[in-house]
Amino acid sequence: MLLNVIERGPEVSSEAKTLPPVVLLHGLFGRARNLGFVQRRLAATRRTLALDLRNHGDSPHGPMSFQIMADDVRETLEHHNISSAMLLGHSMGGKTAMMLALRHPECVHSLLVVDIAPGEGGFTRMDVPAELETLDFPPHLDRAGADALLRPLIPSEAIRQMMVQNMRLGDNPGWSIGLADIMSALPTIMSWPELPPGTEYDGPTLFIRGEISPYIQPKNYPAMRRLFPHYTLETISGAGHWVHVDAPKRFAELVEKFAER
Repeated sequence: MLLNVIERGPEVSSEAKTLPPVVLLHGLFGRARNLGFVQRRLAATRRTLALDLRNHGDSPHGPMSFQIMADDVRETLEHHNISSAMLLGHSMGGKTAMMLALRHPECVHSLLVVDIAPGEGGFTRMDVPAELETLDFPPHLDRAGADALLRPLIPSEAIRQMMVQNMRLGDNPGWSIGLADIMSALPTIMSWPELPPGTEYDGPTLFIRGEISPYIQPKNYPAMRRLFPHYTLETISGAGHWVHVDAPKRFAELVEKFAER
């Protein structure tokens, strides 16, 4: 599946032709533009592509697994004449990036995973209640009305606002994303598949975790070391799961430092 892409890069730069492109992958219920601020910073010196993963943003819909999503990314990069790239993925996008690196390491120059480990973790059905699939939309909806519509189902303002961005507003409102496919795939997205013995990605790997997020814990370190033997880990103080929102300056510094290496 070819995914929707937002591409940015320097207008004139001979250096950009020698640096590996950077590919950015958002998290569950996100979209390509969620990482726009760091994409714009990286695009000053190199080619960057932010992707809408399947069922998200403006990309096509269909069944989901991390193997399938990794293949989508690979196919999309080939379509854009990219043989190897630095991958930056947050949450679900981080698991997708890890899967591509492990299955097709030749496609991945380096890997940056944001606040997710190769294991159980991510959203739960309590975060995204099943009632969303049968939500009764009014004939017309604006952003304030969308927030009010979701408030009884999603108490968290951060998650509610993220879901509002996935609504089609105005006349004939509804979900713009492949919500049914996403909801049916939630158990898969929350888990991590068994991989053949000896599977590893030996390229440069950085994990960035939020200090107050639960998704990278010491119990995950053995699997991280087994699969990514050269990984390093950075913790951003005071940040939760949306590290790039909670501490954008420090996050951008770590990303740029890793990219320069």
